[in-house]
This record gives sequence, structure tokens and C-alpha cells, in this order.
Amino acid sequence: MDDTPLLELRGLNKRYENGFHAVKDVSYKIGSGMLVGLIGPNGCGKTTMMKCINMMHKTSSGDILVDGETILNKTPAQVARIMSNVPAELKASFGLTVFETVMLGRYPYLQNVWWETEDDETLVEETLKKFGVDHLKDRPLNMLSSGERQRVLIAKAYVQEPRLMLVDEPTSHLDMRYKLEVMEYLQYMVKKDMSIMVAEHDISLMARYCDLCIIMKKGEIVAIGDPKEVITSELIEEVYEVSASVGFDNDGELYVLPKRFRSRP
Repeated sequence: MDDTPLLELRGLNKRYENGFHAVKDVSYKIGSGMLVGLIGPNGCGKTTMMKCINMMHKTSSGDILVDGETILNKTPAQVARIMSNVPAELKASFGLTVFETVMLGRYPYLQNVWWETEDDETLVEETLKKFGVDHLKDRPLNMLSSGERQRVLIAKAYVQEPRLMLVDEPTSHLDMRYKLEVMEYLQYMVKKDMSIMVAEHDISLMARYCDLCIIMKKGEIVAIGDPKEVITSELIEEVYEVSASVGFDNDGELYVLPKRFRSRP
């Protein structure tokens, strides 16, 4: 049986030119078929670490391996065939329609610059239906609601057929219904040969849907494991400097109820 992790970080460091040490000697392994929650306060290094993993940031030292092979010497196109990225916000849509946006996910596989194949078109059409946005396929992306736009960006990442999907704060601008909807889509998408890592501030949401949680503070890993085991009131106070009640509801789901900011001496 092959025990090679899907993703492995070995002593990953990221320092900026101004000397700020954003990610500090981070090491961990993630297997296939997992929904992984990445949580921690603002500025803890979540997004920076994900940008190192997807090669948007150059690492300062350490190694990143997918299926046992380093990705540090791969081209952007090679990385895009094994890893997809869903940003927290789309900076510009350039007037693209929903169909055109999702088709961009097939770019790493295109055999020439201009034309996609019938198989690419079929995959995109099926994915639009799967994510419930096929009726919007001719609509410009900038005319969608936040929830619709998030589903389209996830669909774009899905058609890349990645081994690993990195999703940055997918529910930050969504109401309660769409938060649940997006997380259920992500949970549905996890396959035995693919894992998804989600950076998110809603701890209760992560605890409900994720198989594994990684908790960061000041660029370091504070805890990693089953969210129902590692998320405690003591951990919340250590990481967020907030007093909180952590408990389980009648369905056995973990919840976090912040109570007050820990007063400074």
C-alpha cells in the first residue's frame, strides 16, 4: 500500500524583503480524500502559506512535495495540472462570461493557444450543471451575486481536475445559507484521489465540515488534527486572545461562541 502523502511541507519558510518572517519552519503531511481547514487570526500566515504551496510566492527555504515529488522546479503550467486555486476575491473579470471563466480552468490542458476541444466543452457544460450555474453561463461574471460568483470560481477550479485545491476564504462575503452551500459543494467535491484545503475564519463551520484542521498563529502551526479534538476553549484563547465557549450541540457538532477579548495586563 502506498503511504505517500498527497501534500507534504518540509521546513517551509517565507521571509519578505523587509525582513518579515511570515511562515516559520512549517512541516506537515496531508493525505488524499480530505477536506482540510486552515484557521487562525488575520496575519497568521494562512494566505501566504497557500500562495507558497501554489507557487504564487517564492519560498525562502524548505520544500513542497505533491505525491512525493517536489514542485519547486516545476513550471506554472505543470503546477496547474496538479493544483487549482480559488482566490478570496476576483480582482477583475475582464468582461468574461460564466462559461468563459470556467473554461479558463482547462487552460493547462489546451493543445494550442486558441481552441478548446469538444471534451473540454462537455466537461465545462457538465460542471456548470453540477454547480447549479448553467442557467447563468452567458451572463458576465461581474453581474452575479457573491454566492453565484463563488460557485463559478469553484467550478473553474474543479474543471482543472486537480489533485489539490486551495480555497481562500470562500464564505467571507456570504450569508448563512450560502456559507453552508459553498462548504457542502466543497465537501461533495473531495474524492479519494483529491484533497481540498480551505482557509477560513468561521471556526464552527470548519469544525462541521473538515476532516482535519490546521491552526496557525504568527506563521507557525499551533495544532493539527481532528477539529473536534484539537479545537478547545484553551486553544481559542491561546490563538485569538479571546475567551470562548466551545461545546457540542444535540447533533454532536462542535460550536465556538466567542465571549470577550482577553484583557491585557
